[in-house]
Amino acid sequence: MPTAVDPVARGRWLTGGRVYPQVADRLRERIVSGEFPPGSVLPSETTLGRLFGVARNTVRRGLAMLEDEGLLVTVPSKGRVVCGERPAAPPYRYLVIAAELRGRIARGELGPGAAIPSEADLRRCFGSSRNTVRQALAVLEQEGLVVAQHGRGRFVRVRVGRQPRE
Repeated sequence: MPTAVDPVARGRWLTGGRVYPQVADRLRERIVSGEFPPGSVLPSETTLGRLFGVARNTVRRGLAMLEDEGLLVTVPSKGRVVCGERPAAPPYRYLVIAAELRGRIARGELGPGAAIPSEADLRRCFGSSRNTVRQALAVLEQEGLVVAQHGRGRFVRVRVGRQPRE
């Protein structure tokens, strides 16, 4: 029975539930050996399918295993990139904005009950679009750091037992 190590030389496609872990193992070995160093882009799913003699969906499942392990990350319009010491790609802008505001809250620059800068101010400060700023603020709201008050703006959430300053 052929395995994922056999290239397409036999002219058969490999299928089955035991094949995609083999694809993941082979790619993991190549990443660890340095054949695919951190920051490098992996070949396309189609190319990897030809290389291992498997269907594209089988490659995709193997790549998903490596993403779950944190060895790979999918970067839009770039492909799958090997993770490592250096970042594979700059983080999304909304995450940068959210991290900056989170840091200001943690350092006490924005205390409990303090108003978060307006969307317009954040747009000017970070040179970002309104949607990017709103996405960053939504992340902070989901984390429970910020609360929106209709018609008033967004404020740092007050911990239980403390009242906001007016």
